[in-house]
Amino acid sequence: MFFTIWTRLETVFTTLTTVFAGVVFGLALAAPPGPMNAIIAEESVVRGWTAGFRAGLGAMTADVLFFVLTLGGVVALVDGVPAVRPVLYLVGGLLMCYFAVGAVDEARAAASFTDGGEPTAAGFRKTFALSLSNPYQIGFWLTVGVGLLEPGQLDVFAHVPAVGDLLAGSLLVQTGSTTLLVGFFAGIAVWIVVYPAALVSAGRRVDALAPIVAALSAAVLAGFGLLFLAMGAVRLF
Repeated sequence: MFFTIWTRLETVFTTLTTVFAGVVFGLALAAPPGPMNAIIAEESVVRGWTAGFRAGLGAMTADVLFFVLTLGGVVALVDGVPAVRPVLYLVGGLLMCYFAVGAVDEARAAASFTDGGEPTAAGFRKTFALSLSNPYQIGFWLTVGVGLLEPGQLDVFAHVPAVGDLLAGSLLVQTGSTTLLVGFFAGIAVWIVVYPAALVSAGRRVDALAPIVAALSAAVLAGFGLLFLAMGAVRLF
């Protein structure tokens, strides 16, 4: 009897640990600064929480799509074509520069924070399109994504941009379980809910935050856009 109870408790603890590790991994992937978070920030401070959440949902939907394509082996097949990556860099770079121009216009027009602006799906379309043309996101699902699906061990923090080398080895989890994947997408969902909410909360207190965030978003998008264009040109020519 005691052994049965202990075994069940151990199973529950393992499941909760795996879910928590998945949530941490999802947050670690979603939280670092980049073009997606720049668009989420711009939408949040200019049009409110709903718009920011929709923008985050666009990026998350792309991750779900990549997950399904990874299961079917389609992502690996596309990556096997040498010309695909340079084209993705160029398309992604052009999109980022185009969205940066829009962010500059938003920065000029946003005199203050607007709560509950005009409903729009523009943020969703932006992040979804950028995600589909992002070689780094495709590369993630070709490497770490495959690792999530196959039984084995994953070093969670080793894949966090910028600080991965410092955090490597601090959180190891067993992969290949549905529980880990549920936690992973739950972590991304937490981020796209909390991040816009935090920006909206700050925007209500500081009206000047909206044009500042929109301007920073434009700078981030332009910077990544030019970087992607340069990387695409080097690989193509």
